[in-house]
Amino acid sequence: MSEPATTFWQKYGTLAQMAQAAVALLGFVAILFQINEIRSNNRAASARQAFLGYTDLAFKNPKFAQPDFDAIKTAGRDERVQYETFVTYFIYACEEAMSAFADRSEWQASCDYDLKPHLPFLCEKNAAEPAYLSTYDANTQQWVRGAMKTAAVVPPDCKLRKT
Repeated sequence: MSEPATTFWQKYGTLAQMAQAAVALLGFVAILFQINEIRSNNRAASARQAFLGYTDLAFKNPKFAQPDFDAIKTAGRDERVQYETFVTYFIYACEEAMSAFADRSEWQASCDYDLKPHLPFLCEKNAAEPAYLSTYDANTQQWVRGAMKTAAVVPPDCKLRKT
């Protein structure tokens, strides 16, 4: 027996189904791209918010933004805790910003600039409690340690060079 002849609608019906499947696949890929873009935008917004919070904190606490670390060390316990919390928030904000904006060097430069006056504190804190820096991700730890090395802020004196 011979094969039945393929009718016009059967032949093009199959092509239409393939085209529909291709369009559905493209739609699925587009949705994946949208989800990725939304995730990226949320991360950027979160990083901006964290850095804005740090900037506000620095504005309200200039004695911590440009610290006299020797004076802070001899101050009361409350002020030392406030300063440590200030630095912790600053590092967190930079960690978020540098992660969200890895391709934009101005965020790195801003964080580098603001980190320098806190290096003596971070040097002493790291020498006394090595676990402190381990609370940050590996890139942040490397950033802080690299800044201390570049500025030659090392134990036991942990002093910032005058430049």
